[in-house]
Amino acid sequence: MRLLLINPNTTATMTADIAQAARAAAPAEVEIVATQPGFGPASIEGFFDEAIAAAGVAEQMRLAGPVDAAVIACFGDPGLDAAREVCEGPVLGIAEAAFHVASMVATGFSVVTTMTRTCVIAEHLLQKYGLERRCRGVHGTDIPVLALEDGGQACLPQIEDAAREALARDRSGAIVLGCAGMAQLCQTLQQRLGVPVIDGVAAAVRLTHSLHVLGLGTSKHGDYAPPLPKRYAGWAAGLASPAGR
Repeated sequence: MRLLLINPNTTATMTADIAQAARAAAPAEVEIVATQPGFGPASIEGFFDEAIAAAGVAEQMRLAGPVDAAVIACFGDPGLDAAREVCEGPVLGIAEAAFHVASMVATGFSVVTTMTRTCVIAEHLLQKYGLERRCRGVHGTDIPVLALEDGGQACLPQIEDAAREALARDRSGAIVLGCAGMAQLCQTLQQRLGVPVIDGVAAAVRLTHSLHVLGLGTSKHGDYAPPLPKRYAGWAAGLASPAGR
């Protein structure tokens, strides 16, 4: 199985760290192909960043060549629906995967993320995925995304404190880590907190593999049908469907 892992920001060290976490979670038969956009923000910390990053995800889906599945490794799941239009196999965002997994292991979960200003993005996704009633709180730490560039070890105490407060305040049974850059902290936090801690990268990799094994891909009937052929202008000219070029 060939799995495309897209880091929607343009920081190469974060792409490498996320790829390491994905490979650690993947079964032996899964080949992880990690990539990042050729343009866009160094980190994604708001709506404008996310809009540009979504176009970068679309770019990478077009450039990737044949893949069996894809994972969008940013907690805002930017460009997820667009990616599903151009991929026959399953495509998951790490927030979507983490929310669903958390709902299977606890009656309620809390999200601990980076910037407080991005909490509303996670809240919007919870509503989109129909899981807002299972999430009991989304908590920002105001840790900049690029502070997690080295795996986040320096930020571990702050994230742990936020998670403990969330568990107590929300009466939750699990923690969802709200950034792909937190992936390497997952096992340590789970041991220290004594509750399930869900990293969306690992969850998405495992779920896409399971869907692939089950022979399930993205439906091409209706909303996720391939993009209509048409010309694209300017920098996006190469992203049009082959019939529209």
